[in-house]
Amino acid sequence: MTKDSPDQIRRAARLTAARAEHERVAAEVAAHDVAYHQQDAPVISDADYDALRRKLDSLEKRFPELAEGSVSRRVGAAPAEKFAKVRHVVPMLSLGNIFQPDEAEEFVGRVRRFLGLAEDAPLAITAEPKIDGLSCSLRYVNGELVQAATRGDGFEGEDVTANVRTIKEIPQSLKGDAPEICEVRGEIYMTKSDFAALNERQATAGKPPFANPRNSAAGSLRQLDPTITAQRPLHFFAYAWGEMSAMPATTQHGMIEAFARFGFKTNPLTKLCHGTPELLAQWSAIEETRATLPYDIDGVVYKIDDLDYQRRLGFVSRAPRWATAHKFAAEKATTILRDIEIQVGRTGSLTPVAKLEPVTVGGVVVSNATLHNEDEIARKDVRIGDTVTVQRAGDVIPQVLGPVLDKRPKTAKPYEFPQVCPACGSAALREVDAKGEMDVVRRCTGGLVCPAQAVERLKHFCSRNALDIEGLGDRQIELFHAEGLIMQPADIFTLEERDKRATKKLKDREGFGETSVRNLFAAINARRNIVINRFLYGLGIRHVGETNARRLARHFGTFEALREVARAALEPDSEARAELNAIEGVGDVVAEAVADFFAEKHNEDALDALLREVTPEPMEAVLTTTPVAGKTIVFTGALEKMTRDEAKAMAERLGAKVSGSVSKKTDLVVAGPGAGSKLTKAAELGIEVITEDEWLARVG
Repeated sequence: MTKDSPDQIRRAARLTAARAEHERVAAEVAAHDVAYHQQDAPVISDADYDALRRKLDSLEKRFPELAEGSVSRRVGAAPAEKFAKVRHVVPMLSLGNIFQPDEAEEFVGRVRRFLGLAEDAPLAITAEPKIDGLSCSLRYVNGELVQAATRGDGFEGEDVTANVRTIKEIPQSLKGDAPEICEVRGEIYMTKSDFAALNERQATAGKPPFANPRNSAAGSLRQLDPTITAQRPLHFFAYAWGEMSAMPATTQHGMIEAFARFGFKTNPLTKLCHGTPELLAQWSAIEETRATLPYDIDGVVYKIDDLDYQRRLGFVSRAPRWATAHKFAAEKATTILRDIEIQVGRTGSLTPVAKLEPVTVGGVVVSNATLHNEDEIARKDVRIGDTVTVQRAGDVIPQVLGPVLDKRPKTAKPYEFPQVCPACGSAALREVDAKGEMDVVRRCTGGLVCPAQAVERLKHFCSRNALDIEGLGDRQIELFHAEGLIMQPADIFTLEERDKRATKKLKDREGFGETSVRNLFAAINARRNIVINRFLYGLGIRHVGETNARRLARHFGTFEALREVARAALEPDSEARAELNAIEGVGDVVAEAVADFFAEKHNEDALDALLREVTPEPMEAVLTTTPVAGKTIVFTGALEKMTRDEAKAMAERLGAKVSGSVSKKTDLVVAGPGAGSKLTKAAELGIEVITEDEWLARVG
């Protein structure tokens, strides 16, 4: 056996420390993803969330192997229950964010490296205002509007066709040379003056005001009665596209010009730039005009202009590589901290939330803000009764920056963070990692006996991106759990039978009736067959978010196949653990979490009960007509015609599974110059090995 060199030993030690830190930050990001997208109750600011993301990116750049276990990037929120669902042919993904000028330079540099472009090679980039509105996709067939849908979760949105037809700036019929199938995407928004007038009408009618123009636009579009939408002054800017039967241009800027020809309103501040200095100059120019614009914006979006470059760059799970949003600085205000409320999350985390005297920050009335964790409260010495500075970082989520000390009341005392869970009274502890460092998050040790955790897990199971059971929202789950009707997921699906035998029927309870109960049972029964990735996500396995659920579901195909491997994967050196680790984007952290979940007997018992009621079904098939569809591919060595990232993205588009290691389940190895141990392993196992040129020829 070859002895490791001192450098290898030192790197291994650094990797161990980095892995622990990566796991901690990833867990924090995952918890905030749930709070923001599933519970509509964010507890940290955009800036702090993005800082966590950047910390993960930094760790993964230093240790690329950590990227395999990285928290999945997420998109938007799931479709609302009251609208029909629309499956996007082309996903509507979100954008990554940057905040500093040097990050714009880094964005351009990453693009050049990915494409293999020299520093002096031409690279055109568009810069356009980031409208603070509601994303919408408009589908035209033979020039006629046939469907309109919101972004939703990026893959499935809300059908708002009837409402969109009432917006004057959206053409019912396209002009000019529009392709047969033409999906135009953009932002529905409300101007500042129209928003003010709407709130005046709300006040006159004795109704509560809207918080900001973005909320009022979203609320107006999501009316069940289109005549109400028609009374609201909504506008639309076109700037993107989905499915196109033919492309009317070869550049981003050309597509915007085509949209204008088709009859859409496009933003006049969009500009074609060449190089980072021009991008930053346009960002500054738009920021200077921000206050005078008739609509709200929160940044500038940079997009690579060449559509062939966009295709080559492709997407990561959360956002396109060819675009990013350069956000503006946050806005601030001062107000009184009335109380600190401790919220218990699904994983038992205790999160402090500031209860504020309502104050307007950047046009939004703020009454709650994040205090991060107990260390931050102590570091900033924030006390109940303080006058505090509040910031809407990223123009979305408010945070408390700190106290105004010269306004502190003499009676204000240092805040003592609770040592017990406010929901169940169990001890609340901070874990200590292998390095002896204390976790920043304090967690309830009550586990399954903690009602806050049990309820939150049930809410997660029923949430929009999981089983999406219409009529079983947060309020109903809290009620049913409090009355002992639903204590675990399987209870949801036995509720109807139990209700038939119950002395007090659901229809006789306050807030229910025969129709609502009949609709609830119908919605529950409609989810007895559910796509496997939604089922997996709903189980709430630590580190298995939407993207990792899709990866696992795509790899194993059936839930039983995944369960069989996971049961055998408890030992770190097992073949089953190696299979989980080898799934592209999964890695050690997720593999261990999956193995641990299925190793717990109470989880298995709950699953057995659930699987007697629910059948997980395979995901929709990817491309199946390609020569590599369904095959497991490993890329090794240096590729010369494209980057490794491009090759992996290509293989996945063609329906293949990409693995990071060679095993008996590998079908094909694509080897470039410098291929080493993976090539040797392939030869030992008799796996077919081809060159990069042969790969390109095979896939056409």
